[in-house]
Amino acid sequence: MARALLESLAAERPGLICREVTAELVWVLEQAYGFNGHQVANIVEELVSTEGLVFEAQDDAARAARRYRRGVAGFFDLMISGAARRSGAHPLYTFDKKAARLAGLVPMGGT
Repeated sequence: MARALLESLAAERPGLICREVTAELVWVLEQAYGFNGHQVANIVEELVSTEGLVFEAQDDAARAARRYRRGVAGFFDLMISGAARRSGAHPLYTFDKKAARLAGLVPMGGT
């Protein structure tokens, strides 16, 4: 059904993938379907390049997918980091020790 929907979209009648949908998609692929980071990154990259789809924060999603494939950080952390970078909000503070390893993030002493 999803494939049929994607095939019905066109540049003059596009579908929108907002940031929240991207996050939900990644969560479902990992939790419900057991996909690994490489598989998730491939799907996100495929969707980003799909004609007829408009991706909110397209550059953030594509960059997050590339970095997620390499295991740099969690996908959501990479999207948050991209939003902060794009908006000029630096430094970005986090309680997440793994996310704090990303450039521009400052640890706050959390988990």
